[in-house]
Formats: sequence, C-alpha cells, structure tokens
Amino acid sequence: MITEQIRELEKLTTYFNETEKNIIAKAINFSEIAHKDQLRKSGDPFITHPIEVAKILTSIKLDASAIAAGLLHDIIEDTDISINEISNSFGNQISELVQGLTKISKFSLKINRQKLGENYRKLILAASKDIRVILIKLADRLHNMRKINFIKHEDKKISTSMETLEIFAPLSERVGLHKV
Repeated sequence: MITEQIRELEKLTTYFNETEKNIIAKAINFSEIAHKDQLRKSGDPFITHPIEVAKILTSIKLDASAIAAGLLHDIIEDTDISINEISNSFGNQISELVQGLTKISKFSLKINRQKLGENYRKLILAASKDIRVILIKLADRLHNMRKINFIKHEDKKISTSMETLEIFAPLSERVGLHKV
C-alpha cells in the first residue's frame, strides 16, 4: 500500500526537476523512519497520512519545499525529532514551514475551547508568515476529514467536523481553494 502511494505521488510530481524530486524522496524516507512504529486510527501505517497530504499539495501544484513540509508536518508533535534536526536535514525554509504548522496546531487546541472561530482564522493568517503553511494545514485537515469515520468517539467527530465547518472551510475559501 505504501509503495503504491509513493508511486502515485511520483506520478504527480512530474513538474519538479531532479533536485526537487530528491528533496521530496528524502522527506518521504525521513518521515517514514520517524513514524515507523506509529499507526493511524484506521490501522494504516502513519506514513500514509503525510503521503496523502503531499498528494493533495501536488494537486494544487505547490513547490517542493511545501511538499516536503507536508511530508514532515507531524514529526515535531508526534516523534522525538526536533525542529533543529529537520533544519539540519532540510534547511531553514522547510523547517520554518514545519514550525509554522506546529504553531497552528498549538493555537487550535487553545482557541477552539473558547469558540473564537473568526479570531482563530485571523490568528492563523497573522501567525503564518508564508501562505504555504495555511495550504499545508488545509491539506492535512482535508485528509483527516476523509478518514473521520475511524474516530471512535462521536463527540470528537462532531468537534472536528464543527471546527472544519467554522474555521477551515471558510479559510479555504478565503485563500481561493473552494474546491478543497
């Protein structure tokens, strides 16, 4: 299954040169090693999620740095790997994208408890120095919503769905991704 997903991703990255393809391949390997013992709630290997996020990002023709950040986006939160290790392996641009995504995830927990959807959207826009952070976050949420049926607790499903409707759907329209 993972090999098939990687092949699908490779088909979608034909618009990249060899150097960019190597960055993406390196990010796949790095993420696969970092998440090697982790499973999604669906029972799938965790690496399937970053690959699906990367496929969404290639469908809107984002650059190699954004695709790599999409592949690495959960590493800081879900593994023992530090942002410095990502920076050393991938450079400042990709590590800043990953750091921006980590920052948004932390805001999410804090602000959603206060039900400040509009302020949260503004906060995301203000906190993100780079629009690609928002685009990667939207791709992440889209894939998570596609797999929401694997969340066992109804309250969590409802909360995630409401957050998506109140925050991420309007945000995707605001940045011109109404299809997403």
